[in-house]
Amino acid sequence: MKISKTLYIRYLFTLLLPLSGLLQACDMIEYHPYDLDIDGETEVNARNIQRIETALDGKKEFSFAVISDTQRWYDETEDAVADMNEKGGIDFVVHTGDLSDFGMKLEFEKQRDILNGLSVPYVCLLGNHDCLATGKEVFNRIFGEENFSFTAGDVLFICLNTNALEFDYSDAIPDFSFLEKLLKNLSPDIRRTIVAMHAGPYSEQFNNNVAKVFQLYLRQFPGLQFCVYGHGHSIQVNDFFDDGILYYECTCAKKRAYLRFTLKENEYLYEVVNY
Repeated sequence: MKISKTLYIRYLFTLLLPLSGLLQACDMIEYHPYDLDIDGETEVNARNIQRIETALDGKKEFSFAVISDTQRWYDETEDAVADMNEKGGIDFVVHTGDLSDFGMKLEFEKQRDILNGLSVPYVCLLGNHDCLATGKEVFNRIFGEENFSFTAGDVLFICLNTNALEFDYSDAIPDFSFLEKLLKNLSPDIRRTIVAMHAGPYSEQFNNNVAKVFQLYLRQFPGLQFCVYGHGHSIQVNDFFDDGILYYECTCAKKRAYLRFTLKENEYLYEVVNY
């Protein structure tokens, strides 16, 4: 959803300043929006990517789940984790961003701790809410870089920051230089490609001046299968560029649903899982 950093920070302090006396006396509540003193595990994505790549090395069939926009819905996120663990059958999880609502350290730590309850590895992308205050810096420390990739069997997963509005269009978002480096260093074993992002093309966050160029870049990767994204808090399937490449939107945790994809050797299956 479209947000303004300034308005959100003002709103945050409007909520919290009247409680400042109480909060100062309570070690259980972290309310400072610029705290970078991370408690617990860091570099989560790198460690989980190693687990994914090792477990799926040489495999041509696997399943993964997509969850998004968990934000302040902690109970619902816990229920999603429990549901994935109970149903089983997935090899890893992709979270397409907005782990936080205000970019506060405690929000990221709480979501990380919940997601650590998964019985399979997971990776997290940067959402637009995650960019508020020093949220991007917290995300970088806990999870890693906002643009990254990994392989699952013969599939390349490209995970991108597409929150151009949050950077005032001052940075190259989407980062085409990152995509060019991936293209130049492709393993010959890569046969298929899947792309994950937070904000999809033609949303207010995406740099839509380059949307068609973005798709042309993606089409250069081997066997582009589909793209996944969040941000809109709904379930949608769109062919934005009328080229047969589908974009699957995952809803927010509040609506108690996630996506599941099963990759077979020459096809994939798509399912909405309600919990």
